[in-house]
Amino acid sequence: MICGIGGQDGSYLAAHLLQLGYMVIGTSRDAQANRFDGLHRLGIRERVAVESMSLVDFRSTMQAISRCDPDEIYNLAGQTSVIASFDQPVETFESIVVGTVNLLEAIRMLGKPIRLYNAGSSEMFGTIGDQPASEQSVLRPRSPYGIAKATSFWQIAQYRDAYGIGAATGILFNHESPLRPERFATQKIVSGACRIAAGEQENLLLGDLSVQRDWGWAPEYVVAMHAMLQINEPEDFVIATGYTSSLEDFVSEVFCALGIDWRTRVVRDPKLMRPSENHCGRADTTHATERLGWTARYKMPDVARMMVEARLAQGANPLRWAA
Repeated sequence: MICGIGGQDGSYLAAHLLQLGYMVIGTSRDAQANRFDGLHRLGIRERVAVESMSLVDFRSTMQAISRCDPDEIYNLAGQTSVIASFDQPVETFESIVVGTVNLLEAIRMLGKPIRLYNAGSSEMFGTIGDQPASEQSVLRPRSPYGIAKATSFWQIAQYRDAYGIGAATGILFNHESPLRPERFATQKIVSGACRIAAGEQENLLLGDLSVQRDWGWAPEYVVAMHAMLQINEPEDFVIATGYTSSLEDFVSEVFCALGIDWRTRVVRDPKLMRPSENHCGRADTTHATERLGWTARYKMPDVARMMVEARLAQGANPLRWAA
């Protein structure tokens, strides 16, 4: 069962699990109204069953899990935008925190050996200095989104320790793909640069280009999600490339792939700055490499190039760029 199957990660995870021979059930608050565009773009919509389930409603969550009787649940639902969380702090907290505890309580009350993957985020760490963040790093979130993710992280740990539930949080750093919507900075940059190259747009407005992130390739990251639930005793893992670069570097790679000097087309807009910003994201992926045997193949320059290629080849199956 994949909660939030309509998003980037849910769609790629569904494709990965289907390749492994799983029967996949996706959930949405209104499965009949959701278009599941990601599943359609990957050409797998007809192979996925869907169920209506509201994670913030315990009765709905309990009923859906009882009906579907899954072996594994992947919680990828909830409000996903950091910038939107400043405008919607209550919705962000409820969708992430209440949704997570409802899943945990349903599993506990059913008494079945269901394993649960929880989507964490590097936003839980806040601004990271020179020392890369690991599973033991202190959490200092600086956004409503990061605070909600940190809370759900501790919920998972508590239910795992107190009730023996096989639950794990994947602390994923930034990961991108052709399925990213334009409200995310990376796709905004790729889409804007491609429109500029096509003569459809003059300039691209961006905020702080000095922020540093670890950008990876989403189709690879869902492989790590699945691997976390296959070990004997699930635990938490930092998932990233271990390669940090600035947003300016990402912009440069995207425009370079199109043969354009970004400095002539990018305009800084102070209104696009966040109220509080995590200026640097660094990751220590040693634990994932040693325990899961997982290492990222693609780094930021690869991600930027593949996203541009996908945008230029719109209509092609995004599985072409899968792990």
